[in-house]
Amino acid sequence: MTIIDYGSGNIRSIYNGFKHIGVKVNVSADKNDLKNSDAIILPGVGAFGAVMDNLSKYEDIIYSHIDEGKPLLGICLGLHMLFSNSEESPEAQGLNIFKGTVKRFDLPKGYKIPHMGWNRIRVNDTANNNTSLLSDADNEYMYFVHSYYIDPEDKDIITAYTDYGGKIPVAIGKDNVFALQFHPEKSGPSGLNILQKFVNQIE
Repeated sequence: MTIIDYGSGNIRSIYNGFKHIGVKVNVSADKNDLKNSDAIILPGVGAFGAVMDNLSKYEDIIYSHIDEGKPLLGICLGLHMLFSNSEESPEAQGLNIFKGTVKRFDLPKGYKIPHMGWNRIRVNDTANNNTSLLSDADNEYMYFVHSYYIDPEDKDIITAYTDYGGKIPVAIGKDNVFALQFHPEKSGPSGLNILQKFVNQIE
């Protein structure tokens, strides 16, 4: 299992999250390491356009990894990059693994941007998504830091919502691809349980 070190990630906290549950995870920028990895974690901190520039040389590896049926987990901006584009950087193209746009919050008066701190999630257990990482997470509080949110064309991939000035999608799951808006590595035992469930996806 490998965290992609492409120069724009919250790598240390994610590494420590897996370490806390007793799981050894590699951190690498080497393409061969990533090609041979049985699971990939895609972190992300920063502006969408700049991060996509840094990630561009790994796109083919990410696509192949997913096509081979191996698990992938995106966290925070790592969720956003799975989509077509973002209002944060309109000129930049995302990985386009899922059709949809990442939109800036347009919130009622009294709500602050970024959405920062603890908020409760509600798991969306529908027939066409994969909620296996969130099977124990319904009504649990998770830690958020974000100013943008996903708007997938296919609503069936959404695995969880939170309430912040409205119903906001905060997780997706389809086949072997999972991604979270919140930070599981900073979300206490409930978040660490999600990381363990990702590890359990590895065959």
